[in-house]
Amino acid sequence: MFPTLIGTVVIAALVGYAAERSGFTRNGVLQSVIICIGGAFLFYFVRIMFGIGFASPGVNAIVSSIGALVIVPFHWRR
Repeated sequence: MFPTLIGTVVIAALVGYAAERSGFTRNGVLQSVIICIGGAFLFYFVRIMFGIGFASPGVNAIVSSIGALVIVPFHWRR
């Protein structure tokens, strides 16, 4: 369980960094990484508690990170 959590954080950080460098977001590198890690943590714990998710923890981390990047910035921007 612990290696899965560490892998989720690493994958989420990589997704946040790649999204910022590719121009998908314009939040700043640190902000994008924090948003992705938060979304990945949330989805990780939802999967543990309720069993909702995909078969692979890596796919869960990628999907939740991208979802958090899409939801959070658009929610706060005007």
